[in-house]
Amino acid sequence: MTKITHEFDLYGKHYALTTGELAKQATGECLVSCGDSTVNVTVVVSKERKSYDFFPLTVDFIEKMYAVGRIPGGYLKREARPSEKATLTARMIDRPIRPSFPDGFRNEVQIVAMPLVADQVNSVDTISIMGASAALSVGGVPFEGPLAGVRIGRDSQTGEFIVNPTYEERDQSDLDLELAGSATFISMLEAGAEEISEDDMLAAMAFGQEAIAAFCAEQKAFLAKVEAQDGPIATREYLLDGPSEEVHDRVFAHFGEMEAALSHADKSSRIGRVEALKEAIAAEFSDEEQLQWERAIPAELKGLEKRAMRKMVVERGERVDGRSATEIRPLMVKPNYLPLVHGSGLFQRGQTQVLSVATLGMLNEWQRLDTIEPVDGKRYLHHYNFPPFCTGETGRMGAPKRREIGHGNLAERALLPVIPSEDDFPYTIRVVSEVMESNGSSSMASTCGSTLALMDAGVPIKRPVSGVAMGLIQEEGKTAVLTDIQGLEDFLGDMDFKVCGTAKGITAMQMDNKATGLTPEILREALMQAHEARLRILDAMLEQIPAPRETTKKSAPSIISLAIPTDKIRDVIGSGGKVIRGIQDDTGATVDIQEDGTVFIAGTGGSDEDAAERIRAIIKVPEMGEEYTGRIVNIQPFGAFVELLPGKDGLLHISRVANGRVERVEDVLSIGDEVRVKVIEIDEKGKISLDRLDRPDVSASGRTREHSGERRERTGEHRSRRPGDKGRGTMDHKGANGRQPRRHHEG
Repeated sequence: MTKITHEFDLYGKHYALTTGELAKQATGECLVSCGDSTVNVTVVVSKERKSYDFFPLTVDFIEKMYAVGRIPGGYLKREARPSEKATLTARMIDRPIRPSFPDGFRNEVQIVAMPLVADQVNSVDTISIMGASAALSVGGVPFEGPLAGVRIGRDSQTGEFIVNPTYEERDQSDLDLELAGSATFISMLEAGAEEISEDDMLAAMAFGQEAIAAFCAEQKAFLAKVEAQDGPIATREYLLDGPSEEVHDRVFAHFGEMEAALSHADKSSRIGRVEALKEAIAAEFSDEEQLQWERAIPAELKGLEKRAMRKMVVERGERVDGRSATEIRPLMVKPNYLPLVHGSGLFQRGQTQVLSVATLGMLNEWQRLDTIEPVDGKRYLHHYNFPPFCTGETGRMGAPKRREIGHGNLAERALLPVIPSEDDFPYTIRVVSEVMESNGSSSMASTCGSTLALMDAGVPIKRPVSGVAMGLIQEEGKTAVLTDIQGLEDFLGDMDFKVCGTAKGITAMQMDNKATGLTPEILREALMQAHEARLRILDAMLEQIPAPRETTKKSAPSIISLAIPTDKIRDVIGSGGKVIRGIQDDTGATVDIQEDGTVFIAGTGGSDEDAAERIRAIIKVPEMGEEYTGRIVNIQPFGAFVELLPGKDGLLHISRVANGRVERVEDVLSIGDEVRVKVIEIDEKGKISLDRLDRPDVSASGRTREHSGERRERTGEHRSRRPGDKGRGTMDHKGANGRQPRRHHEG
């Protein structure tokens, strides 16, 4: 194949599709670019068919730090585990591609998207979907393409929609909507929004569908160039796992029994009944038949369950747990579920239960991101965990899987628009959602539970957020939109459409769609049903906790914010960090100083106030007329230096040490003495002159009576010395240390 490039402009940006030069041993390859951002996408299909009962597709998005001219961090200095953004991008490519393959496709397919250049202006994620579609098409792989992905933004000032906005344009947008699909339908959707209305979201989705169609048309033009240069692209032949009419008839003879088994509200009981029926049906086939139809029998059994569930919904309006199409499962809402933690909330909907826990930390605990995107990090984090026990199964516990990362990101996007700014709430916030039990919509339960945890922690969120998952069943020309779908309705249904938001508007959405007949009318119906359900769920939450707590809990750190002059930062830090370490060690508080002079102090039990007072004292500048109780830190022939504040001394001249003439400062003061002084002068160089307020009277010898007595006590002299005593006291002519003093010979 020769190198072929197709360049085009759409919606104000320049794109290019290229093939025939790189990775020629792959089944298909395409180099896709927007501006200077460039991604190489390859597709490889295995030659042999696998004995799986699922489609073995793998999608990898491999970030390369050289794409942005950086060396990876860490000890190894090479790319290792993918970042969360890389994982989310891989999911974004996978979700529209997977349902586009024919049923029964069992050859392994691996798609690898590798960004070569990330120009820090144009994103590389959505164009990777178009690159994957083009690579599949060039390779002659059978799928329902072409497909494309777009990001839709909206200028918050003008209200105009933007296709694939730059990072700068995204900063000015109140919408971040990612869509993927074909020229005629949307199969994948992700969105974050600043509480926008359902009508505005529908308009953005319609606009996005038009943009997807335009990119699909450009792919067709690209493929036409390839065929004009190298001849027609032959679709490769792959053996599919097809249905068996005999197996179908024997399995579907038990249709009524399957309907009866499905009609049970409890998930565990229903699963047990369904599995028992499947085992009984499979046992009707002989060993030879089971070997002959080893993949057809499980496929038909799954098809029987799917068909029975869907027919119950569209024909009789019955769901497997007995609910109506718009009914929400029973709710349980418990804020403040755990003691001592900073905030917690337990949210249960039916047999889905999530415990969310909020933790507050210093701003310097924000997460730093090492990715190819121009994003340094974030101060609000949401983590979602889905352990095996939540579905009654065993499994490996370890690093979060792609699904967990994706669900956590959805809940994070849903709550991010209501999180207060760091100026209003100077904390890093982490919420962890632990799924304790799951029967569908656990990501939406984590959104609700996390709202409870944040409110319980005293985080002043703008408005509470709730979420609900919508489903769709299209069967025999009939359509049913389902509210609050459970696991079976997700697995065997046509759509999983999650909608999150406040009473004011939508904050996040996620959709995976398998139905090609998803019309704007169906989308509107789903969004309106979701709106009503979200409000009902919000009402149940607000009955238990009507507003965020006015203060954080005692277990949470209290944070004080100070603004100090930038030229005082060095004084607060001290040489080698000595001063700031001393403050933290003495008070137990944590101090974080920003370059602009903002200081955040966190502590419990008043330690933050103690540290704040120490810092205020350091930056305080004494003024004329102020009075202090200071400590003598240095004595010179002309006077004594008094420490007024940490690092700030003033001179107490010898003439102001006492009332009367003082010959030597040491006769009146000693280092460590505390004195009351007043600032009487500050010269142009900042030097401070003091006057003593508690001046004592001096004797004829120039000493104060008090100071002379103190000196006698320190040298072991007795206060009532007898006449003729030579000053050695009453200690048998021995010194204060009990030893005989040395004799001095006169010469």
